Amino acid sequence: MKSDLLSSWQLWALLSAVFAALTAIFAKIGIEAINSDLATFIRTVVILLAIGGIVAATGQFQPASSISGRTWIFLVLSGLATGASWLCYFRALKLGQAGQVAPIDKLSVVLVAVFGAIVLGETLSGVAWLGVALIGGGAVLVAIG
Repeated sequence: MKSDLLSSWQLWALLSAVFAALTAIFAKIGIEAINSDLATFIRTVVILLAIGGIVAATGQFQPASSISGRTWIFLVLSGLATGASWLCYFRALKLGQAGQVAPIDKLSVVLVAVFGAIVLGETLSGVAWLGVALIGGGAVLVAIG
């Protein structure tokens, strides 16, 4: 049962949401007295060290040559998109309230559904698309409210 729980995408997605919420709160406090780009750099260094430590401790490193060119391209693009997202997110947090910035950031849920359908050919039911629309509408209402 325990291993089933640890391999559940739902558990990991919920934990991601919890940590994302903490990220907004901790970041808003942390950027009070420094430039948002420097704050993003510090955060990135911490993440690099933490993930590097996890990969090393669990023996998950593999030779760079064993990773396909396509994988490299898309992971580099993902890294660049992540960096751009973080820079924009921290700048928005510096300028606005966490309770307004975070919901707009979560419009990424709507965009992932749309891009997933267009680029990846993923399909969602009508009810799921309604949920996506409600997330989008809710995010906008929280941000402007």
